Amino acid sequence: MAEQLDERAREEVVRFTSDLIRIDTTNRGGGDCRERPAAEYAAARLAEAGLEPVLLERTPGRTNVVARVEGSDPSADALLLHGHLDVVPAEAADWSVHPFSGEVRDGVVWGRGAVDMKNMDAMILAVVRAWRRLGLKPRRDVVVAFTADEEASAEDGSGFLADTHPELFEGCTEGVSESGAFTFHDGEGRQIYPIAAGERGTAWLKLTARGRAGHGSKVNRDNAVTRLAAAVTRIGEHEWPLRLTPTVRAALTALAALYGIDTDLADTDALLDKLGPAARLVEATVRNSANPTVLDAGYKINVIPGEAVAYVDGRYLPGCEDEFRATLDRLTGPDVTWEFQHREVALQAPVDSPTFARMRAAVEEFAPEGHVVPYCMSGGTDAKQFSRLGITGYGFTPLKLPEGFDYGALFHGVDERVPVQALHFGVQVLDRFLRTA
Repeated sequence: MAEQLDERAREEVVRFTSDLIRIDTTNRGGGDCRERPAAEYAAARLAEAGLEPVLLERTPGRTNVVARVEGSDPSADALLLHGHLDVVPAEAADWSVHPFSGEVRDGVVWGRGAVDMKNMDAMILAVVRAWRRLGLKPRRDVVVAFTADEEASAEDGSGFLADTHPELFEGCTEGVSESGAFTFHDGEGRQIYPIAAGERGTAWLKLTARGRAGHGSKVNRDNAVTRLAAAVTRIGEHEWPLRLTPTVRAALTALAALYGIDTDLADTDALLDKLGPAARLVEATVRNSANPTVLDAGYKINVIPGEAVAYVDGRYLPGCEDEFRATLDRLTGPDVTWEFQHREVALQAPVDSPTFARMRAAVEEFAPEGHVVPYCMSGGTDAKQFSRLGITGYGFTPLKLPEGFDYGALFHGVDERVPVQALHFGVQVLDRFLRTA
């Protein structure tokens, strides 16, 4: 394919990333967020390119944008290309650069959302605008969606779109979004590009222990705090068994081949030890997990409360939800109840599909020194909600990162930033993939 994106596309992806960061779309949960200004910005950029974006809200101010780009092959299934507009909170005092400045300094764009995921939003805008400007088309229809509320429940974002506007995604069989095709440096000179083909399920839990309220100086064998603490300790110390999904098996097999290691999946922990730093790409997805995160009990030091509550961030692998539930029943015991505060499905996508092969080829064209491997995300994305429409999701936000740039640590971290050159690489790879996908 001879056509290349022009210099304007590389300029725009940097400018759009910076502009979007400057629009504060902090999602504090509980509905405390307003994505509309960012949605209007994205919609305006699409409209300037001659597209007809629609803005949709479940709740005032929680705005989503959807537009369709016509492909060159009308017989092909459509592809969903989506990114979220909201970001997690940032405490300005902790940052080297103000988190909503969007400052470009020393070849790096700084600010909350630079990697999660206003960079991808900007790539999408820059690529689509370049197509219209240069008279290019993707092979398939591409439905572009910018969503609200991904950093909380997605009820105002992808969940709302999937449940109430499925017609906008007519024909879409696959989707592409965040957290894949970035450079992972293994410390030994290898550059690995993991492409996401799965996600663990989300199981945010509320634990409640009830007991007999009373005076803090009295004997009380029905202490709700004690019961809760015991259950939380059991959960936090539980050793979850290995459970290898097809995506994780493929990841381990690919990494073992890259390092010339025998693929002994029967002793996965030993294999992970041999992989060194590259083990970080898979170690969180060989098991279910449940991490206690919040405790809430009592109101005065000399009063034993009648109720105590804790919250746990649980994640389960595809096919392992029943096991997860049964394990939580056992670990909480008879004196503590638990319920889902938020639950979403686990996902798995084929790694032998033509779409995965085309993502691989696009990365290898622009990073021939790279090694593409599949992987499963430990967390979740809007792909969970769009899966309700039968859309298979992949994680593909291409970035060529310098050694020492800890991409994973910047998700929800302090001093979030993205190199300008990484954005330039991203628009080229995303364009190449989408025009062959």
